[in-house]
Amino acid sequence: MKSLNYFANPYPIQRNATFARNGMVATSQPLAADAGMDILKKGGNAIDAAIATAACLTVVEPTSNGIGGDVFALVWIKGKLHGLNGSGRSPEAISIEAVKKEGYEKMPKYGWMPVTVPGAPSAWVELSERFGKLPLTEVLRPAIQYAAEGYPLSPTLAKFWRRAYRIFNENLKGDKFKSWFDTFAPDGKVPQVGDVWSSRDHARTLELIAETKGTAFYHGELAEEIANFSKETGGFLTQEDLANHQSEWVDPVSIKYRDYEVWELPPNGQGVVALQAMNILKGFNFTDKESVKTYHKQIEAIKLAFADGFKYVSDETRMSVTLEELLEEDYVAKRRRLINEAALTPEAGDPKASGTVYLATADKEGNMVSLIQSNYMGFGSGLVVPGTGISLQNRGHDFSLDPSHVNALEGSKKTYHTIIPGFLTKRQLPVGPFGVMGGLMMPQGHVQVLMNTIDFGLNPQAALDAPRWQWMGDKVVEVEPRFPYHIASELIERGHDVRMAMEPNSFGRGQIIWRNPETGVLVGGTESRTDGSIAAW
Repeated sequence: MKSLNYFANPYPIQRNATFARNGMVATSQPLAADAGMDILKKGGNAIDAAIATAACLTVVEPTSNGIGGDVFALVWIKGKLHGLNGSGRSPEAISIEAVKKEGYEKMPKYGWMPVTVPGAPSAWVELSERFGKLPLTEVLRPAIQYAAEGYPLSPTLAKFWRRAYRIFNENLKGDKFKSWFDTFAPDGKVPQVGDVWSSRDHARTLELIAETKGTAFYHGELAEEIANFSKETGGFLTQEDLANHQSEWVDPVSIKYRDYEVWELPPNGQGVVALQAMNILKGFNFTDKESVKTYHKQIEAIKLAFADGFKYVSDETRMSVTLEELLEEDYVAKRRRLINEAALTPEAGDPKASGTVYLATADKEGNMVSLIQSNYMGFGSGLVVPGTGISLQNRGHDFSLDPSHVNALEGSKKTYHTIIPGFLTKRQLPVGPFGVMGGLMMPQGHVQVLMNTIDFGLNPQAALDAPRWQWMGDKVVEVEPRFPYHIASELIERGHDVRMAMEPNSFGRGQIIWRNPETGVLVGGTESRTDGSIAAW
């Protein structure tokens, strides 16, 4: 294992690592990063900065998240790591029978069927009330201003906006989707690079959330508008569903990897997939990053971890196995022994037998936040509550309509969730927050950037810049165009179905902030595959 190298970057795509001492915000949009930094400079802490950045991202990157989405966060403050699960449940009245009665054999992507209770506003309030220093009205001010006054679209944002419009224009029919087009393609025109987009409705909603500390969203006028829209257009979501929502403080879970502790949130998120893969990989010694043996073992470990994740992970109260059983050392050793020289077709073991945004913040006091927020599949369900700018998520698409499946659809249930924040400590002292967004790429990205950091000594920017691979199912592995050709060829010889992917954004978008425990100096990396930005002070 190599020591962390804060300077070396063998993959100089756009930039080197960023250094600062007083504060740092890393995320996928420069305007949002600057908003978080402004809050730090006004006397806010890392938690205030994270909330400001998250709220701003609902405005300046609506292609990936929104007020109607979910939030998960890991917060290091005063020597302890705290976890927040801000995901919403399915409507109480929904059921497999009700969905099938509408003619569906599997959960649809769009419309009311996959809509779950939005958790983001509640999560912002929880973070602010427990750990923030500034009032929520001050923290949400940058987001409100951008929503009301507008901002120019960046290149990556414009590309995803065009793609979403094309998909929605082809697939979303009916009056219930009209508000989405009115909001995001006014007068039938899709905003282009440099065009200024604004939403006074979005600004009004953020103002109400700030002024009422979320009460308007779950118990007041916004809740009434959401519920009325649902009732009028065939949805299951009710005012009672919104009123019953509560973000949950949870205990983060970790595994030891070399001299470090890797932290994730417990289910219903898929963080256990990353932890189990790292648990499998710690049984091997890695000396050379650019080796077919390294990549082969990484891929095989991820496949085995996902097989268990897909079979067992759901709402933790409904799971047939415990998190401890999935991470138990003897069971992990059995999974590790399945890895040989050839690519395998993954199957789940038996433990009892043995289109998201990510942000990281840090302040001079040593507080740090790892936060991820999503509407899922880009803009989400395609439903925007008229007059509010609230774009509702479609997270319920991951529910199964098979009653015997662990993630079977039920009323008031949390689904298997892809979005996961990560945090790294060394001998229980904080190193910092990290994350890679992108559906099932997230735990795969976590494994790759962590090994780049811990096993191969790369700085945050280099760890993010390194060429990535992505397991797609069975023996199929997609690699980036920059991926070493000779290693791809050797993986093919081992039985992997290796395919070159031409879309760089399919490999996730990550952010990292590490803190030097001796000097307090912050070093950050931001994603070179998008409009990533670091604001430093």
